[in-house]
Amino acid sequence: MKKNMPEIDFKKSGGLVPAVVQDYKTGEVLMLAYMNEKALEATIKTKKATYWSRSRNKLWIKGETSGNFQEVKEIYIDCDNDTILLKVNQIGGAACHTGFRSCFFRKWEEDKLITIGKPLFNPKEVYKK
Repeated sequence: MKKNMPEIDFKKSGGLVPAVVQDYKTGEVLMLAYMNEKALEATIKTKKATYWSRSRNKLWIKGETSGNFQEVKEIYIDCDNDTILLKVNQIGGAACHTGFRSCFFRKWEEDKLITIGKPLFNPKEVYKK
């Protein structure tokens, strides 16, 4: 572990740890992502949330494509040193790649999923897929 870095047990889960992301002001849970040591280093250095993409197998800065960056205000580490909590200022409104404010935009209610809220952008337009 590098100097000025929190002691995170990246080895416990094969090099990645979960990062829970909350809105700094409201406490709303925006998303869950994964970080490796380089992602955490970049996040601390730049104050922009940087994660490890398991699907693309590379580092990614949240918002680099969509413009919906996460400005990191506070970093918390859990008692086992294997989970990170980021409190962020969600710039651009939407944290979810599907266009919703939060990745947790569906609620289980009476044996079905209910969509809460409306998307803030069209992912087909933003990501050109």
